[in-house]
Amino acid sequence: MAQLPEYAIIVAGGSGSRMQHDIPKQFIELAGKPVLMHTVEQFYKYSPELRLVIVLPENQLEVWRELCKKHNFNLFHIAVAGGNTRFGSVKNGLAVVHGEALVAVHDGVRPFITGIIKEAFETAEKYGNAVVAVSPKDSIRELTAAGSSAVDRAKYKLVQTPQCFKASILKRAYEQEEQPYFTDDASVVEALGEQIILVEGSYRNIKITTPEDMVLAEAFIKSQE
Repeated sequence: MAQLPEYAIIVAGGSGSRMQHDIPKQFIELAGKPVLMHTVEQFYKYSPELRLVIVLPENQLEVWRELCKKHNFNLFHIAVAGGNTRFGSVKNGLAVVHGEALVAVHDGVRPFITGIIKEAFETAEKYGNAVVAVSPKDSIRELTAAGSSAVDRAKYKLVQTPQCFKASILKRAYEQEEQPYFTDDASVVEALGEQIILVEGSYRNIKITTPEDMVLAEAFIKSQE
């Protein structure tokens, strides 16, 4: 177990648009309860001492409170209102992190993270950061002015979450002006000049974004049973 206090900032700012659903994707039910609850449970299973911060759009905070009542979901966490962008939401989540700590930032709609969390925290404690990633299975082509060209997929990684950092580094990174190329926390921290350390992710660690992902998620739940 790491010596520094550990936090997880779980960012759940999605709508249901790509899911073709009226309900925000983090609240869609998977095996009888919202996807977000499955995600929170994975972190709690890793460590009941973990300080859980859930970042939601302001207009979804009351909905989440009602869902917690409905499902008797009593795992202790702090719910924080997000910003207009993911960058703003992570920054708001960081405001409740006190002193030096290890902070994992995770997508609320990635509920299958068993076994990954521990290595990410341990690596971040040693090197300052740890970003979970997997190798692409498909061939990759780069779009060019002339059309497209093949690239060597062995040179690429698909980035997942959690992405873990020492709090002092992550807070300093989020003091920067937001940039269009800040697509995840690794890109924000890298802009400080930090070298990003990759740790092996899992092909099961899917981000539930489209209806097809829900079919996969249901299958994963059944295989766990």
